[in-house]
Amino acid sequence: MEQKNCEMINKLDGTNTKWWKKSVIYQIYPRSFADSNSDGIGDLQGIISKLDYLENLGIDAIWLSPVCKSPQDDNGYDISDYQDIDPMFGSLEDMEQLIQEAAKHHIRIIMDLVLNHSSDEHRWFQEAKKSRENPYHDYYVWRDGEEGILPNDMKAAFGGSAWEWVPEVGQYYFHQFSVKQPDLNWENPKLRQEIYDMINWWTEKGVGGFRLDVIDQIAKEPDKHITANGPRLHEFLRELSRETFQKADLVTVGEAWGATTELAKLYSNPDNSELSMVFQFEHICLDQIAGKEKWDLAPLPFLKLKEVFARWQTELYGKGWNSLFWNNHDLPRIVSRWGNDGRYRVESAKMLAILLHGMQGTPYIYQGEELGMTNVQYEIEQYRDIETLNLYKERLEKGYTQDEIMRSIHAKSRDNARTPMQWNDRENAGFTDGTPWLEVNPNYKEIHAQSQINDTDSVFHCYKKLIQLRKEYPVFTDGRFQLLLENDENIFAYTRTNEDSQLLVVCNFYDKTLAYPFQKPDESMNLLISNYKDVSETMLRPYEARMYYNNQIKSK
Repeated sequence: MEQKNCEMINKLDGTNTKWWKKSVIYQIYPRSFADSNSDGIGDLQGIISKLDYLENLGIDAIWLSPVCKSPQDDNGYDISDYQDIDPMFGSLEDMEQLIQEAAKHHIRIIMDLVLNHSSDEHRWFQEAKKSRENPYHDYYVWRDGEEGILPNDMKAAFGGSAWEWVPEVGQYYFHQFSVKQPDLNWENPKLRQEIYDMINWWTEKGVGGFRLDVIDQIAKEPDKHITANGPRLHEFLRELSRETFQKADLVTVGEAWGATTELAKLYSNPDNSELSMVFQFEHICLDQIAGKEKWDLAPLPFLKLKEVFARWQTELYGKGWNSLFWNNHDLPRIVSRWGNDGRYRVESAKMLAILLHGMQGTPYIYQGEELGMTNVQYEIEQYRDIETLNLYKERLEKGYTQDEIMRSIHAKSRDNARTPMQWNDRENAGFTDGTPWLEVNPNYKEIHAQSQINDTDSVFHCYKKLIQLRKEYPVFTDGRFQLLLENDENIFAYTRTNEDSQLLVVCNFYDKTLAYPFQKPDESMNLLISNYKDVSETMLRPYEARMYYNNQIKSK
């Protein structure tokens, strides 16, 4: 019965194939989106209450950060039951209702699945550590040894050794992340079948796709110090796709920090043998000192940013598919990062949107991005993110000044993205009637959804217009990308061209007035969208962005 939810959307779309190429996906961090029961934590019923808002925006799918049952050691990326919902967010019945109600609003639900590891509280691991003979023991990665003598020197991403001793079995288990996140053993076909059965179970409930956490690490070989891109990775992905994704009309996106354009062609091969697309982060890592941590800030190398985007756009053309994003739950707000969250907040937020949405790929909007929500500058006591708190402690011990540490935290803390959604100017920004789990950004009285929905000059309406354009003009989907003004240190400009039409996107990336770099647009060039109410033939104002459309290519 549940499968009819996605079938209903397909009929409304008028297509059954690759719907995600014309779609825009909206990421929700459930804890911070909308609280329905006044406990200060967002939940599934809160999301249901905001479906009208999301339909108005025009998005096609919601990617939910993890909502499965979890001890929350790592914000839900430590799943203890893949087929149940964490009580923090509601119940399985609430999830089923969300899928059904979203379908009525022409919206699909994309789940966040963690297939590289489970929680140590998952029943599989509880059984696995009882004895070596237990049938679940081989669901995880174990190595013989003696207590205190580690199998090797591999480190966990969250600090310390990647090996943990279990006296009951006299072995170490492998964990790439928290000690409470033991890695799953994908070499075991029984484990893989359990995963496939679980995914198909969710698909039967009407889920429209999956985001796959650190999926490039499932084929690890710890004895060889291999974590990402192991030898059997693409073999595993092809089997996973064949046994699950190819049985329904799903979108799948894999998180792959180490992806190159060549690897992305495998992941997102148009033959649908693996995934729809991947999240790669090359552009996101540009503003840190080379070889250092994300906290070690460096100016954005603008020419490199253009080169990275152009390479991914051109090298995947016809051979793969891009995911397009500025923000997610782990990243600072883009308007505070590479825009201007002061005098030119609105203009720069719109410019960044126009720049990204004109490219080929599937755009992802992170909650509040469509409002131009900004970073926060809390005192250390107000932060909740464990990564941020650990960083503060570690750098104090290393002799960094408090000002240096807080400057990095204000720029890059994950809590920048996790402050509650700003719905209106009432207490707690309309997020909750209780005490929010994380304090609301103090600027909510100026930046909130209620003030923007009916303001046609708002950031919200810029995003809404971009979403409409993507559905209306095929060139957004199939146009070939060409970077213009490659060495210009202020302007990001490019064209997208198909057989009969062309887009021209011109963006002033900075807060200075510049000469318009091209000839006066002729009558064949239609201005689709801009971030100023009028445009000049001779200049670009601070953060000015324009998108032109020409449908007379053949006649020329």
